[in-house]
Formats: sequence, structure tokens, C-alpha cells
Amino acid sequence: MIEVQSLSRSFGKVQAVQNVTFTAPDGQITGLLGPNGAGKSTTLRMLYTLLKPASGSARIDGFDVTTSAIEVQRRIGVLADARGLYERLTTRENIRYYGRLHDMEGPELENQIDRLLVLLDMQAIADRKTEGFSTGEKLKVAIARALVHNPSNVLLDEPTNGLDVMSTRAMRQFILRLREEGKCVLFTSHIMQEVAALCDQVVIIAHGRVTATGTPQSLREQTGKESLEDAFVAAIGSEEGLE
Repeated sequence: MIEVQSLSRSFGKVQAVQNVTFTAPDGQITGLLGPNGAGKSTTLRMLYTLLKPASGSARIDGFDVTTSAIEVQRRIGVLADARGLYERLTTRENIRYYGRLHDMEGPELENQIDRLLVLLDMQAIADRKTEGFSTGEKLKVAIARALVHNPSNVLLDEPTNGLDVMSTRAMRQFILRLREEGKCVLFTSHIMQEVAALCDQVVIIAHGRVTATGTPQSLREQTGKESLEDAFVAAIGSEEGLE
């Protein structure tokens, strides 16, 4: 579970995140939505301990992201906006390297690598160097790295960005599988159809603040709009009438 309470962060005079509060429960998919520059990525970076909050708090499975960073890192799998593969390493070697960073080794690690290769349909590229991989292939490797230690919380920053139709479909099915396994999934996306299809709840951020929260259906009801896209536009345009 991810618990965020009055989280804030600024860069100089720019207040990137202001008193953001929300909860992402286990066994659910929570969408973190907002226009470019709204504070989504900054919020995620604080959650995965890359940035320290200026004020407020965030907890992962009860562990504070500032005071218990190592414990937090053990409990999260992160797909960041920059995939950052080691191109001289093969798919298997990239995953193995991250497993070792999480103190995994021997049969436990190798069995988990084999499981992920099958789960993400990567057997054909398992022993190829990742240099020259397609966007979809790179994404699969990055997802496998993030999940090698079987974290209970998964943070995905635009996981379908740049994918073709079939790869997007496969990634959505994979995200649903994470939910079925009882994991807490928090992800960002600009694709309203994707959010409507996947999310149990949605947190909308604009200008660094939470402007609306709820299920896709409740957001439509709150704003009086028929589509989630129209509800999103209404939510980022005005906070009035939203709870």
C-alpha cells in the first residue's frame, strides 16, 4: 500500500508538488493523471526515494520514504520515464544485474529470471544484447528488471508510451495480472481509454495539487460529464464542486 500525506516539493521558486494526499491500496490499480508539468513524475520520484519531500510524508507498506529508504526500495518496482538499459548486456544479464542489487542470487534469481522471460514473452531475445532493441522490447526488459525481486508495489510511469497496438494490449493485460496477484499498482498515463479500462481509482493532479479523486465512474458523476476525458478536462480546469 502507498500512503501519501500532504506531500510537497519545490525547485527554486517553482512549487512542483503542493500538499498532495492520496492512498493507493493493495490489489488495485491507481491512475495518477494530470497535464504535462502537473507534478506527476515529481510525485513518483519522491515515492521511489530519488527526491526528498520538502514537507509531508509518504509511506510504502508502512515505511517512510525518507527515513526508511532501503526498506522502501525493497518493496517497490519502478518503471521510470527513462528506461536506461545497459545496451552491452543481454536481456537476461540486465535482469540478473538488478536482481543482484536486491541481494538475489543462485537458483532463486535464475528461476525468477526464467519466469519473467516467459511471462513477458521474451524467450527469443533473452540472450541478445539490448542495443538496437525496439521500444516494446526495451520496455519489456525494463519491466522485468523492476519486478525481478517480486515487489508488492509497482510504480509505472507511462508504461505504454511509444508502443504499437499489440504491445499496448499485452502491457495492459500484464498490468491487470499484477492487480490479480494482489499488488499495489500506481501508474501515469495520458490515454483516457487506458485509464478507464484499467483503473480502480484515479487521482488527478493539476498545478501540483490534487484536484479530484475517485473511480472513473464517480469522476464522471462529480463533473457531470459523460466521458472520462471530459471529466479530466473539467477537473484540471476547476476544483470547484469536486471532493
